Amino acid sequence: MTIRAIHSAVLCSLLLVGNAAFAQQAAGIEATGSDDADHTRVSRLSAVYDFTHPDQAHYQGLQAEYARFQPSGTRAESRNRLYYRFAETGAKWKWNGTIGSDGTTVLGSATIHNEAPHRQEYFAERDMLETRQGLDRGLYYTLVGAAYDLPVDDRDIFTAMLGVQDFSGSNVRTHLRGRYIRVLDPDHGVSAQLRVRYFNDSTPREFDYYSPRWYAEVIPTLQVRRFRGGWQYLAAAGYGRSRDAQSGWRAARLVELSATSPQSRGNWLFKAGLVYTNTPITTGYTYSYTQLSLQLLRRF
Repeated sequence: MTIRAIHSAVLCSLLLVGNAAFAQQAAGIEATGSDDADHTRVSRLSAVYDFTHPDQAHYQGLQAEYARFQPSGTRAESRNRLYYRFAETGAKWKWNGTIGSDGTTVLGSATIHNEAPHRQEYFAERDMLETRQGLDRGLYYTLVGAAYDLPVDDRDIFTAMLGVQDFSGSNVRTHLRGRYIRVLDPDHGVSAQLRVRYFNDSTPREFDYYSPRWYAEVIPTLQVRRFRGGWQYLAAAGYGRSRDAQSGWRAARLVELSATSPQSRGNWLFKAGLVYTNTPITTGYTYSYTQLSLQLLRRF
């Protein structure tokens, strides 16, 4: 997608603004920041304007993003992106996403899912590799996949995900993920989970991102999800084992924390999250990754 195409997308969006002049609108910011053991620092700051936003399941708007990358402590570089963002709900399906560009290629993500007991979700994502060679060579990836919920009863559920990730170059990664969830205390939102992950690379070690021939991970996890005053709070912690084609078993850890404001009332929308994991992403084997995220949106 060229800069001219981006300008055309903006003009089309402005025409939609005119048609939605009397619809409820929204504006806000989204920010994420991450750091890892290799001193790779990534920060993203977005300004969001939705020219129609009656609720979180229905909106259309624009998102202008400033992203700053500093891989492995080397020189920092920045990128500007512009996205069209959307969410809609049909009779049986809900979908949302962003589509835009950094001036070089199409970027974004999209998901569509239903709300049936056997939930189905289909997704696609395209972005840049946040490594030194990714920045210098202009390396990208495209990921497509599907996820399914397979409930056994009110307290036991299996989930499965299959994905295919195509990288710049010749590597294609196949993802398989599964989760067994046992609800221990439905009144307090406590569940025990067994999270399993596996991927295979067709061309190992092609560039400077983590790409062994195969990688496997098993993490028993305890999760608590609570609702108070319309707010949703989530905390999860897991400890397990992982290994790949070049190494033996080693510790695998994760922590997830989030807070989300009520979605059905009030004009302010707030969400904050923290993720910690030691799953490798770059070529090093000693790894830790921490990401903080914040979203603040006001309807008017």
